[in-house]
Amino acid sequence: MSETLPSAAIAAIIDAVDTKFEDEVAFLQEIVRAPSLRGEEEGVQRIVAGALAGRGYEVETYPVEVDALKSHPAYSPATIDYAGTFNVSGRKRPASVSGRSLILNAHVDVVPTANPDAWTHPPFAAVREGDWLHGRGAGDMKAGLAANLFAVDAIEAAGYRLTGPLEFQSVIDEEVTGNGTAAAILRGATADAVLIPEPTDEDVIHANSGVIKFRVTVQGVPAHPREPESGLSAIEAAFLVIGELRVLEARWNAEKITRDGFGGLRNPASLSIGTIAGGEWPSSIPFECMFEGRIGFYPGDTPSDRMAEFETVLRELGTRDPRLEKANPKLEWVGTCQAGYRLTEGTDAEAVLAKAHRSATERDLKRSIMACYLDAALYMNHAGIPALTYGPLSKNIHGIDECVNLPSLKRVTKSIALFTAAWCGISTKQAED
Repeated sequence: MSETLPSAAIAAIIDAVDTKFEDEVAFLQEIVRAPSLRGEEEGVQRIVAGALAGRGYEVETYPVEVDALKSHPAYSPATIDYAGTFNVSGRKRPASVSGRSLILNAHVDVVPTANPDAWTHPPFAAVREGDWLHGRGAGDMKAGLAANLFAVDAIEAAGYRLTGPLEFQSVIDEEVTGNGTAAAILRGATADAVLIPEPTDEDVIHANSGVIKFRVTVQGVPAHPREPESGLSAIEAAFLVIGELRVLEARWNAEKITRDGFGGLRNPASLSIGTIAGGEWPSSIPFECMFEGRIGFYPGDTPSDRMAEFETVLRELGTRDPRLEKANPKLEWVGTCQAGYRLTEGTDAEAVLAKAHRSATERDLKRSIMACYLDAALYMNHAGIPALTYGPLSKNIHGIDECVNLPSLKRVTKSIALFTAAWCGISTKQAED
């Protein structure tokens, strides 16, 4: 099967993306306006399922079942039971298969907004200003989901059908665990390639960090403020423990010079303390303090080895700082505990994407590294499927005033459409009718 599309097909598909782009932006606004924090994805998933059904996909919804997932290596420790939410799958199967299969995957869960009053526009208002669409999840990664959907629309609007099987996946809980995609893999999702349009600034990601997420609870010695020296503040102890974890972060970052491609990153380990809570009474020396966070490591390393290093730091706290002899740190693994991945240069999938990107943007495709968790790692490491992470330019993802660049979204939609057409193969509708 040829991977090169006829020039007429390229022009027709690109024109179809242009023609339908305002519809794509309107759909993106609709799904951004459906708040989909972790465990609250049902509303947006029903919108996606309806959009797929209206386009003739075979639609299936299914829950993420923790008990079934726990024994699978793609599972990461969950802190919710996923009741009331679900994954969505939409399939298109050609009557006669002659092309390769493809999964287009995107997650719909979003991180919290922080204080909405700090935003220029309400976080879920999906306000369009010039070339930017604002809103929580606009960049990470509902724009990518819209690109997947409208890329296939463009192929069909241009008068073509895919000759390879396609699965459209809309998954939950990527931001904390990746268990939505893990559930898809557990159910047997497979293809010759996967494309996931995370916000990558139009680069393709060829490596990412492994990530482990944790909760640490430390203890102090409670006392009255009249004799604080007799106690130990658990809150102060927590900051001392975090200081020791910063030493671990520096040690892991120092390894980057021996890790291909990571030497140019400032902070590939990236210890982040995301939440902290402690104390029982304003005028008491606090007994307990809890903090949660994440830390990264390098592809090729096993999560269990890095988790063991982390555990050693906590176990030896008292030997490094006598003030922490009574801290009694309790460690829980909560969320992503997964290895990173590398996408070998020269895969067929990346070559086809590079051609599509060139046709859509008139620029060469750049390769980048992301020091964060990506669902692509699950497909690469646990399903053996080449996974392409490639999506639009965004700003302030996970921050205040998150937004996605609309001209970039249009270019990415064109690239995904041309990639999908070339990878799966196309035939004219007239030829099949």
